[in-house]
This record gives sequence, structure tokens and C-alpha cells, in this order.
Amino acid sequence: MKITSSSIAAASLLFPSLRQAGVAVLSVTLLAACSGGDKKDDKRGAAQVGFIVVQPSAVPLAVTLSGRTVAFETSEVRPQVTGVIVKRLFTEGSLVRAGQPLYQIDPSLYRAAVNQASADLASARATAEAASAKAQRFKPLADMEAVARQDYIDALAASRSAKASIAQNAATLDTARINLRFTTVPAPITGRIGRSLSTVGALASASQADPLAVIQRMDPIFVDMQQSATDITALRRKLAAGGVTPGSTQVHLRFDDGSQYASPGTVQFSDVTVDQGTGTVTLRARFPNPDGLLLPGMFVTAVFDQATDPSAFLVPQNAVQRDFDGTAFVMVVGGDNKAVRRKVTADRTQGVHTVVTSGLRKGDKVIVQGLNGLKQGAPIKPVAASSPQTVAPPSGKPGSGDSAGQPAAKDR
Repeated sequence: MKITSSSIAAASLLFPSLRQAGVAVLSVTLLAACSGGDKKDDKRGAAQVGFIVVQPSAVPLAVTLSGRTVAFETSEVRPQVTGVIVKRLFTEGSLVRAGQPLYQIDPSLYRAAVNQASADLASARATAEAASAKAQRFKPLADMEAVARQDYIDALAASRSAKASIAQNAATLDTARINLRFTTVPAPITGRIGRSLSTVGALASASQADPLAVIQRMDPIFVDMQQSATDITALRRKLAAGGVTPGSTQVHLRFDDGSQYASPGTVQFSDVTVDQGTGTVTLRARFPNPDGLLLPGMFVTAVFDQATDPSAFLVPQNAVQRDFDGTAFVMVVGGDNKAVRRKVTADRTQGVHTVVTSGLRKGDKVIVQGLNGLKQGAPIKPVAASSPQTVAPPSGKPGSGDSAGQPAAKDR
């Protein structure tokens, strides 16, 4: 049975008590009709989304490599003569200077060798003087044939032999003095010396396998980094093709606890051979280390911009979505204000952005807000993501179109 307004009016004349009930039924019917119409209109309406306009920019290709610190200079303190160590002249772990005495070896035998060589040299010089004088006396006599010519020749040869003996004994004396000087073992370089590997009373030998101590120079200090040969080859191909440009040589270090080393370093060189065991190439960076915070042998993480991609796009991370197979895609605003699904290549992130290297074009409008439930081809109402949105309070006036407790959202 269909209930109309005319039938309710007629019934109200016959039954006045039903007038109020009829008005209530009619009101409920009209409200239900209006409510159903609003839901239908909302379902058919376009969703409002926020977008950004992407532009290509030069994005550095940051590389993170594991590294290990290496002393700038390392020297093993070794004896050059044999003898018993009588003194240790340094403090273990201290900073020593080049030429500073470190050990004293018993010099008695070497001082005696110097004295003997000095005496032999004096004897050779005396013999040479006598032989030279004899040769000089025989020369005029030989010219007058007062003595045999052969006697003069023998005297001249003896004089020359005596002079050679002087040179030999002088060299022996120099050797003895050098050996005597070597009884004091100096520091070859300036650096931090470790613990002493020999004690007072130990026999030091010029042919021993172990050093007396080890000195390391740690300011500056090297960091050796290992990078896959495959990655280096791919980078060189991109550089040759012009797809990327060379990056910065500045390197930053991170420790195991996540903290960062204050002073940046500089890449010095890349090794020319590949490690056959690991398939990696060694890159060496140099860092200042005035406070000695970096110690040789530490494991660190090195981060530096190895190259720069001049045509990459920086897209907010929330705008890049993934399929079940891991393929990245974004939603862009189509020409007819419909959502368009676009596959992209996004292999890394930079801060709060994802670096997109392919799949986008200059001027594309990438949707970054309102992505929940958004599908391919869905009608949308695009607005700039930077546009502020305000919420107005309810007017409270009849006919204003806002229901009580429901504030109206307005775009500015």
C-alpha cells in the first residue's frame, strides 16, 4: 500500500488524533530519502588527493662500505748490532720523536773496536810517511843511476801501498764508530710506541726475528675500505656512458655504536688489483686524527658520495608503494583527473625521500596524500599537497547544510 500526503491529510480530518503521527511518519520518510541520496552522491563523488610536481635534480649516489683503520706509518724498532740491553730509555705507550734513544746496548766491545781501528790507522799513516820519503830519496838517485831503477820502483810501490792501507784502516775506523753508535737504538719515526718486546738484560741480535718495539704514526691515519669489483665496474660503465658524474672524494666515518667521527676524510686512491679471495677492491681514505681517537685496527663504516645522478627524482617515501613482487609504483594525476598507476625504479632512499631513477617525467604530479584505497582509473580531485586545509566550526543556523556536531572542511 502506498502512503501519500493527500491520504494522510484526509485521515487527519476524520481522526484528529492521528494528525501528529502522520506528520512524524512523513518526516521520517523524507529524512530517509534525503539521507540515502547523500550517501549515493558521496559514493559517486571524486576523492580529494594531494600531489606534488616532481622535477629532476642532481642526487648523489651515497656508498656505505666497511673499513678498517691503518696506521699512517709503522716502524719496527730493531737492533743493528749484537749485545746485551742495559737500559730502556722510553715509557711504553708514549709519543716518541724520530732519533730519540730507546734502548742502550752494552757498548764495551764496540768502543774497544773503535780504539783498535784508530790505532791501526795511526800505524798505517806512519808507514806511509816512511815509504813516501824513501821513494822521494830514490827518485834523483835513480835518475843519476846511483841506485838500480828497480829499487826506485819498489820504493814507489811501497809508498802507494801504504797510502791504500791508510784508506782501509780509515774505513775500518768508520765502521767501528758506526757500530758503536748503533749500541744506542733510536726511534726511526715519530709516533706512538707500544709495549717493549725485550727487557733489560736480554740479548739483542742484529739477525733476530722479533723487533724490540713497534712505533705507529696515527695522525693522520688511513682507513682501508672494501668495495665489490662488480659495483666498481658498473660505476665505471655509467661514468663512461655519461649517466652519472664523478662525486665527491670526502668520506665520513661511523662507529659501531652509530656515532659519527667529527672530521671528514679524503679518498686517496683505489687499488689496481682485485682480491682473489673476496672479489673486492681496496679504497684508501686519509683522516686527521689529532686526538688519537682512531686507533689502528678499528672496524668502522665509511660513507661517501661516489657519483652523482643528474636526472633522478626525489619522492616522499610514503608516495612509493610496493607490489607483492617488490616492484615499486606511484600514483600520478592523469590528464582527465583520474588516478594513474606508474611503475618506477626506486633502489635507495635519501633522508625522508626515495630516489627514483626511472619511470617519472619532469612535471609529473605524484600523489602523496589520500592514497588509501586509491585505484587505477579512479576519479580524483587533485589539490597541491602544500595547500593548507582549515576546519570551520558548525554555524548552528537552520538551513546551513551542516548537521550538529559535524564541522565543515574548507579548502583555502
